[in-house]
Amino acid sequence: MTRLRFPDSFLWGAATSAHQIEGGRHEGGRGESIWDRFAATSGKIEDGSNADIACDHFHRWREDIGIMKGLGLGAYRFSIAWPRIFPAGRGKPSEAGLDFYESLVDGLLEAGIRPYPTLYHWDLPQSFQDGGGWAERDTAKAFRDYASVVARRLGDRIGHWVTHNEPWCAATLGYEEGHHAPGHKDPSEALSAAHHLLLSHGWAVEVLRREAPDSEVGIVQIHCPAYPASRSEADEDAARWFDGFFNRWYLDPIFRGSYPDDAVADRVAAGHLKDPEMPFLREGDLAAISVPLDFLGLNYYSRVVMTAGLEGQRLDIKPDPPEDLTDMGWEVFPQGLHDGLLRVHRDYNPRKIYITENGAAYDDPIDETGRIADPRRIAYLREHLKAIHRAIADGVPVEGYFAWSLLDNFEWGFGYTKHFGLFAVDAETQERIPKDSATWFRNLVSANAVDDAPTRTIHGESRAFDS
Repeated sequence: MTRLRFPDSFLWGAATSAHQIEGGRHEGGRGESIWDRFAATSGKIEDGSNADIACDHFHRWREDIGIMKGLGLGAYRFSIAWPRIFPAGRGKPSEAGLDFYESLVDGLLEAGIRPYPTLYHWDLPQSFQDGGGWAERDTAKAFRDYASVVARRLGDRIGHWVTHNEPWCAATLGYEEGHHAPGHKDPSEALSAAHHLLLSHGWAVEVLRREAPDSEVGIVQIHCPAYPASRSEADEDAARWFDGFFNRWYLDPIFRGSYPDDAVADRVAAGHLKDPEMPFLREGDLAAISVPLDFLGLNYYSRVVMTAGLEGQRLDIKPDPPEDLTDMGWEVFPQGLHDGLLRVHRDYNPRKIYITENGAAYDDPIDETGRIADPRRIAYLREHLKAIHRAIADGVPVEGYFAWSLLDNFEWGFGYTKHFGLFAVDAETQERIPKDSATWFRNLVSANAVDDAPTRTIHGESRAFDS
């Protein structure tokens, strides 16, 4: 069997986020987040659960570092909970919160694992949401102050910082579609939130470089290539529309210093903006947002296939056969990762790219021997790593890969019903139980190579929308 080797410097890691694994909801002075409030609202979480305990990482972080070391990981991407640092959102920082992350970082370094912290993975202090949340410019100013405090405490030990994880999700799912906290459904508010998320990113980059001048700084974007269902003009336009509001609305300001004209026109036509001037945009904002970055993190799970409905609506359709969908209902389409990497490299030319999340949700039971066989997850990871290998051969500067996720965890609005982890977590004992994919990933990391194993064809290639 052929093995596809990665560059000697290629970085292997796993990723988590604070709200999904930490627990310790009422410990160490941690304040309320928008997700605490959202989960306490009836009907918002599929299984009625919350993240008060989650994976109890707050108490078990040493054990979790141990399983990372056992996997041979060179890096760990985690997030810092803003409410654990500033329980009231601003004011005097919590020494207990800073101590927790300092201990975690020191433990990672002692184990030979590089920390890749993300400053914001959706857990906004509720106090800011009470004042309007990300729709208000003041929240961006507070984020800059929060970044400064964290960097001052940890900057001498952190080599890589991520400002935000997936601002599209925070803005669109949180303020436009209502699936995520704070659960609003106001497209105009979502556009304001998106802008202030990006603005806070730009301001935080300057702060991080001042407080931690020897570190590299980036942002993580979720990337979802859009493919037209046919060559018709209407389907092509549907793909262009999706690409504009999902991908280019964030990448263009960061790398080009402007919002995409066609996507702005789409929002005006939909009534989400009164005019192209955008009332939240002020002089100097786009220059701040487009400050040069050291790297771009890309999260990839699937693609969309877009078609035009009979009444002119734009629809994403699920290709057949249905068995090629994960438990999230997302199509397994590794070619989209290759296509997306080439497109981002061509259109935006980031200095470095990390795949900061990639994985699949499957519910695989534990058998009578204590084994969790998860061949579909292994196949998913293998095929996507092969796609990354092809992209590197095509000249894309991919520097590393972070599997999502280290642990089964609180999967936002789905509660504990979706399982992405390399390790299962027993809800009663909190025991970490390795799946077959954990052993497979450990062997992959050790070899720095992926098997070019034959697998069934998932779907034929389709042309993604090119801007």
